[in-house]
Amino acid sequence: MNISGIREHMKVVGADNQPVGIVDHVDGNRIKLTKDGPQAGGKHHYIPGDWVEEIEGDEVCLRQNAQEAFKQWKTD
Repeated sequence: MNISGIREHMKVVGADNQPVGIVDHVDGNRIKLTKDGPQAGGKHHYIPGDWVEEIEGDEVCLRQNAQEAFKQWKTD
């Protein structure tokens, strides 16, 4: 998936349509999520660009369910 279309402040949702976070910016092949979203716990998290299934309007849809993404995301 080409992640160049991902923009700041887009919503990120899991395959189960549950919220994962909000895009801060794209950093190479990773997506940095904002630290002030309800799921973030005050920390920036990174998810790999290859987790993206599709970009639909203002949402980034992942291949993983939200809970799976939370278990595997990386902090800065």
